[in-house]
Amino acid sequence: MSPYFEPNWASLATYPIPDWFRDAKLGIFVHWGVYSVPAWGNEWYPRNMYREADPEQVAFFRHHCERWGHPGTFGYKDFIPLFGGERWVPEAWVDLFAAAGARYIVPVGEHHDGFPMYASPFTRWNAAEMGPRRDVCLELMRATRARGLRFGVSSHRAYNWRYYTFDPSYDTVDPAFSGLYGRAHPPEAPADGHFLSDWFARTLHLMDHLEPDLLWFDFGWHAEEFASWRPQVVAEYYNRARTWGREVVLQYKGGIPEGVAVLDVERGGLAGLRSAPWQTDTSVSARSWGYLEDDTFKTAATLIQDLADIVSKNGNLLLNVGPRPDGTIPEGAEARLRALGAWLATNGEAIYGTRPWRTYGEGPTAVGGGAFSEGTRAPLTPRDIRYTCRPGEGLLYAIVPGQPETRVLLTALADPAYPRPPVDRIRLLGSDAAIPFRWTEAGLELTVPAQRRHGEALAFALAGGASG
Repeated sequence: MSPYFEPNWASLATYPIPDWFRDAKLGIFVHWGVYSVPAWGNEWYPRNMYREADPEQVAFFRHHCERWGHPGTFGYKDFIPLFGGERWVPEAWVDLFAAAGARYIVPVGEHHDGFPMYASPFTRWNAAEMGPRRDVCLELMRATRARGLRFGVSSHRAYNWRYYTFDPSYDTVDPAFSGLYGRAHPPEAPADGHFLSDWFARTLHLMDHLEPDLLWFDFGWHAEEFASWRPQVVAEYYNRARTWGREVVLQYKGGIPEGVAVLDVERGGLAGLRSAPWQTDTSVSARSWGYLEDDTFKTAATLIQDLADIVSKNGNLLLNVGPRPDGTIPEGAEARLRALGAWLATNGEAIYGTRPWRTYGEGPTAVGGGAFSEGTRAPLTPRDIRYTCRPGEGLLYAIVPGQPETRVLLTALADPAYPRPPVDRIRLLGSDAAIPFRWTEAGLELTVPAQRRHGEALAFALAGGASG
């Protein structure tokens, strides 16, 4: 019997993005690994600690030598015994992530460092045999599904080939540690056949071991030598999902044609409405994906307003946290997640299960410049209104950032290219009171009540608004 999907883009483009993903809107990403032990700089510490000759990264090398010793005597491998996870309770994570309003959870399966967070038959350097000595991904998958949430996993393995520096003075050149660092090779060499076939086998094992609802790929497989492997991996995943009876989502940053999977935009967004579903992945931390001892966290208002902007443009938000080596979530990150969940408990009607309206929004603040653009935009103002809708129910939602004055003007509803929507009632989510409104030449003007439950953003439901 031939496979349902062939390993070519034309066949794979027929795969539909499931509604569960379009409805979910919010997921939690988890970067937990050995890199949480040094907790300095960012999660790329494993690579940068060996970059003595790189003027941009030499600070990592110097810090490592001062704090831990030269990487020839204390290498990245020596952090593994300090990565104990002794306080990790997967159910506690899931409780927190569910309280944040997440509908899917995506731990890092294997980062660039080459240390799988699950039991791997391909290397003994994995979390089930070293460090916490637990199959982290498998345990988290079981806890996630027990709560009725979707489970995903990410693969960053492809970049492992280009990750480490192989210098005779470093421990990376010792064959005894090649199961972690990889085989020594010149820095400019493309991944060879052995690495590529091993990567493919690891990826298939990840699918079979966890049967993930969502499979997320980082940028490493963009390299030219992976070109023939990419459609094979996508086909294998979609065909396996059919046998599992699951509607799955594959996410990518590049290297795949439009219409095959879900585009992911790292630490950024899109300037306008996109017809196909997409996703932003970013972190509660402004500096790192993994745990840092002196981390800086974004405000809850920033996260909430980012979510509204992304959803209005037909996207989802995958929001990352970086746990400590012992498996606990930093208090600053937990506080942001709980604030996000509190806002969604009141205003989730304007987020979950919605679809984009005829325009994503209005206002003076430019938002979205592609990947890594989030640090370039100004905060949203009460004039930067975002819209979502439920067309079948005739509901339009207007999400107003911050603390507007006593009046809000919705100018998009007066677009002369469209008939005026037959709005007959407006309510503020979290309140049963009707909101006074009137039409003007400039748009629909509504009165904002003095009592407001949340200061990060207000969401108004306009009955009859989605029909315009």
